[in-house]
Amino acid sequence: MAGGGAGGHGGTSPHELSGRLEGILADREAPWARRASRAAMIELRLLAPIAAPAVVVYVLNNVLSISTQIFSGHLGNLELAASSLGNNGIQVFAYGLMLGMGSTVETMCGQAYGAHRYEMLGIYLQRSTILLAAVGVPLTAVYAFSRPILVLLGESPEIAAAAAVFVLGLIPQIFAYAANFPIQKLLQAQSIVAPSAYISAAALAAHLALGYLAVYRLGMGLLGASLVLSLSWWLIVAAQFAYIVTSERCRRAWTGLSCRAFSGLPEFLKLSTASAVMLCLETWYFQILILIAGLLDNPQLALDSLTVCMTLAGWVFMISIGFNAATSVRVGNEHGAGHPRAAAFSVVVGTSLSFVITAAMAAVFLAFRGRISYIFTEAEAVARAVSDLCPLLAATHVLNGVQPVLSGVAVGCGWQKLVAYINVGCYYFVGIPLGVLLGFKFHLGAKGIWTGMLGGTCMQTIILFWITFRTDWNKEVEEARKRLNLWEDNKQPLLVPTD
Repeated sequence: MAGGGAGGHGGTSPHELSGRLEGILADREAPWARRASRAAMIELRLLAPIAAPAVVVYVLNNVLSISTQIFSGHLGNLELAASSLGNNGIQVFAYGLMLGMGSTVETMCGQAYGAHRYEMLGIYLQRSTILLAAVGVPLTAVYAFSRPILVLLGESPEIAAAAAVFVLGLIPQIFAYAANFPIQKLLQAQSIVAPSAYISAAALAAHLALGYLAVYRLGMGLLGASLVLSLSWWLIVAAQFAYIVTSERCRRAWTGLSCRAFSGLPEFLKLSTASAVMLCLETWYFQILILIAGLLDNPQLALDSLTVCMTLAGWVFMISIGFNAATSVRVGNEHGAGHPRAAAFSVVVGTSLSFVITAAMAAVFLAFRGRISYIFTEAEAVARAVSDLCPLLAATHVLNGVQPVLSGVAVGCGWQKLVAYINVGCYYFVGIPLGVLLGFKFHLGAKGIWTGMLGGTCMQTIILFWITFRTDWNKEVEEARKRLNLWEDNKQPLLVPTD
């Protein structure tokens, strides 16, 4: 296959399958059921090689953070609360910003690959990495002053102090994110995801061994746990970049370091900012809820129970994020190729599969609601609190089967600015005020905060579903062509050409 990734399609390239899919959907003479079944089989051949390994990658990467919290939690309840506040309160700040800005590469690389403009993929990667690394500098200051920031926000001084120690070890992780997300999106745009899964699996094995050594054998505590987490992310970055540089599958996408990476930075920053706002408003939403939980009457119990539930939600959320990535790539590829019907059909198949899987997982968590918290802590009070929150957790799983995939559609289409406005209204004018009202005014505590979060997410999902349903896919294809023509800048010499 030109550009890589044919191996997972039985010798038929994604471009050929894409053209076949569009032809089937355009054939109005064939019966609807026959067209739908044939199209679904082709779409699954295109979607599965992206979604399945992407789910594995996101799950394994999430387990890096989860295992770090488990290491911390078995040191004591204070350490569990501190790692939760550091990981879900401070670190998510950087994660949301970096992931949001990195999603620009997902939009542009997906559409460029579909339009056969392979050489632009490496340029987009370099531009994004430059911008994200620059953003990492002020983020370092936020990490360094996390203790007074948390105290200013009303958190317990004891928990804030412990969280600040944990966060210091996460500073190198900021710049690992700056390199990882653009690299990851470049590979995904070409349907090359399996190598990232193998790399993530190896990094997790190393992380567990080094984490155990640092925390329990060397007695490095919270700082050791977070330093090992940063190191593990850098191992992932180094291995993925080595794959891009050396793999034959990426030879058209990566042609070496280029001066073109520095051209068009203001325009690229504009699109990256819109992407960052969209994703940040969503990830910070959950961060703010964790901070609010720290203001309840029993902050340690509230933080511990919400940490367990949000971690469990995060496990299932990784499945939807995998479908998010796959659907985003598929929609972007079809837009770039000029296939509006195939783009719309990809949305239907990706959303349906994600919903079925996450609904099944919700049922599993409900069945084990009374015992599942013992993975993280032995405290019976936390187990009771988690059991009480499990019905809300199950409802969150069901919504998360749809909402992330629809967000992936937004990224594939380049709707980041529109979704940012939707997120502001749903999360910050509905979800958070409702959570505060139920949690404090009606004394529902963590359950009230979670209910508010669920209300905002539900509203956002309904709006995104309506927008997607009403989309003019022919118009989106034209917009993708205009965007690619705008970014196809004049060629400049390579700084470090490859053979």
